[in-house]
Amino acid sequence: MTRSFVATAFIGATLLAGCTVGPKYQAPTLAVPPSFAEPQGSAAGTRVDPARWWTAFGDSTLTSLVERALTDSPTIAIAASRVRQARLQEIAAYAVGRPTVDALGNVSHVEFSKNAGFSSLASLFSGGSGGGGSPSGGGIALPGSGITTYAAGFDASWEIDLFGGGRRGVEGALARSDAAVWSQRDAAVTLGAEVAQAYFALRLDQAQIAVVEDELGRQRRALEIAGNVAKVGLSPQIDVTRQRQSITSLEARLEPLRADTRVRIHALGILLGAEPESLTAELTAPLPTLASVPVVPAGLPSDLLRRRPDIRAAERQLAAATADIGVAVADLYPKFKLTGMAEFLSTSLASLLARDSLQASGVAGVSFPLLDWGRRKATVGLRKEDREQTYLRYKATVLGALRDVEDPLARIDAERRRNAALKRAVADAEATAHAVDAQYRTGFVAQNTLIDAQITVLTAREQLVASDAQLRQDTAALFKAIGGGWDEAAAG
Repeated sequence: MTRSFVATAFIGATLLAGCTVGPKYQAPTLAVPPSFAEPQGSAAGTRVDPARWWTAFGDSTLTSLVERALTDSPTIAIAASRVRQARLQEIAAYAVGRPTVDALGNVSHVEFSKNAGFSSLASLFSGGSGGGGSPSGGGIALPGSGITTYAAGFDASWEIDLFGGGRRGVEGALARSDAAVWSQRDAAVTLGAEVAQAYFALRLDQAQIAVVEDELGRQRRALEIAGNVAKVGLSPQIDVTRQRQSITSLEARLEPLRADTRVRIHALGILLGAEPESLTAELTAPLPTLASVPVVPAGLPSDLLRRRPDIRAAERQLAAATADIGVAVADLYPKFKLTGMAEFLSTSLASLLARDSLQASGVAGVSFPLLDWGRRKATVGLRKEDREQTYLRYKATVLGALRDVEDPLARIDAERRRNAALKRAVADAEATAHAVDAQYRTGFVAQNTLIDAQITVLTAREQLVASDAQLRQDTAALFKAIGGGWDEAAAG
């Protein structure tokens, strides 16, 4: 390749490289409400770290489970692998539109036929009759002999990115890489909430078991009293049978709850990337008392556009889809390519690197799309439709995020009032049952009245522990909805 050829190609590429076809990406703007419609609890004086929101529940077991899951879960490992994959796609995209150089080397050997038609001509140049001798000093091989050629050099090619298809490809790869990072953060947000939800469901089962076992203890003591009263003839034997039947019903309620606790433990084990039974000993041991439910500072709807990883991922996917249009549009334009080769070629290794062995070639080519039956234009249309669908997915993600916050806010507000009413109901039911028990012992009420009072206490206490668990689960859902679970400061 001559210097003038390279210089001309470089100047032409520089003059035209500034042209980048396709739409320029602009981040979408969606109007969101100035505030959430549902009431929020007062968070005055409350300090919650959104990156580690699970610590706000004051439960060391929950904190340990969530943080182990974020380290060991296959879900997080898969998300991290996708980030690494996207980084590799960046490298591949950067290579488009850049020169490539390959090193070449080969050895070739040609053995001439003794019966070739040019045997007599070769004999004349060799100074003798055709035979199996070696080539003469003139370099022409005799029939029946051969030539070995050695070659070493470089082969270069460059498809000039005149219309920016390669640059749009880089834009798309960078955007998809960012989307993979945000998806990784969203996986952490989702996983933390799933672990918390499963843990609170387990604690609900354990609390219900404790309520039933406590009531069993009371009713067994009542059975003993009923038996003593029946022995002295102060009450009929049917009272003993009825009390025993109530105890049997309670015992039957325990088994499904015990099975459910094992199922919850299995689910937590899988979330942590461990075997289903791996947490059995840890989670069947006495667990710390649950602290009061924290108040979540939900913030403003506009905060979600910055805080929610799934929204950020959807926005980056939209940027990538916009860049893909430019890649497709660039295919409608001519393509320019430079190729060149420089190599040393000799029949002797001793002279291979001599200046006289150097040979070079260069080609500048252009290809114009003339007839493809509308394929390229259709591809541009497909990419535009992809972008439209990606925008609609982004919009749906934003709207879904708003609902994700409004729903738990509504549930928490209603559940707090319900929880307060259930506490009063439990106190009233226990006071009533205590009074009925005293009346039963003195013979003023029938034994079935006492059993009804006991069942009312049991029902009220079960509803209260269920309400406590629901408050915690709704609070965990709200933490997830506002995008808690990743460190915004560290992400930058």
